[in-house]
Amino acid sequence: MDATYIQQSIEQLKTNIFMHVRHRTLIQYTGLPVLDENQLFYMLLPFLNGEKWDEQIQESAITVGIVHASLSEHDKISEKNATTKEQQLTVLSGDYYSGRYYEILAQSGNIALIRQLSEGIVSRCEHQIKLYETSHYTVNEWYQVISVIQTELIKRFYQVYQYEQYSSLMHTGLLLLHLQKELHQHQSGITSNLFAKMQESVIGEESSFELIIQKEIDDLKNLLNEYLQTSNILKDDLKLYIQQQVAFN
Repeated sequence: MDATYIQQSIEQLKTNIFMHVRHRTLIQYTGLPVLDENQLFYMLLPFLNGEKWDEQIQESAITVGIVHASLSEHDKISEKNATTKEQQLTVLSGDYYSGRYYEILAQSGNIALIRQLSEGIVSRCEHQIKLYETSHYTVNEWYQVISVIQTELIKRFYQVYQYEQYSSLMHTGLLLLHLQKELHQHQSGITSNLFAKMQESVIGEESSFELIIQKEIDDLKNLLNEYLQTSNILKDDLKLYIQQQVAFN
């Protein structure tokens, strides 16, 4: 197994998700669903590492991907111009994807997955709502918000299929990758609502804000490297891929 095989596996999962939610009009106006390849990689990590992976688990991974796509569509809704045709169709696309994953879950009869994903969606949305609250949160609390948004559904997927041994690595990896992405965008002049909220939490220390985020990134890198160096279950090709994933982001 090499990086090419890993990337092909991610692309195949992405294709399978697209096939389940394809709708010509929605694609025309809103484009294909937004899927995070880093999240897809960690969803596939047990499979790539040789764990039991049957048709039901594959279908469950597709369902989790559709849930991510649905929530991502709703996250794209602008507070302004929310009545434009494109914005209305974006709302509809999120609702359509929601309907598709409920349909797949109902057909599967997988009660454990239904329960875990339902609870996971509630938790993720509760943390997403914090972006619109006036409450003041610390930087560490914002790290937790990011972690839940990025990892909650994959954590639930792991719990259903007893892949919890990968959870710490997944949490560290996805939080690190997202902080890297947010910092790079901010340094390029594009500051997300989330990053702006984080910046507000250290008001009065604006000059050191980027240093605070960089320190967290460095700490997470060290923690991730520790996981990789001490892991006796993860294949070497996957360790190398994870290291390259962090280096290239």
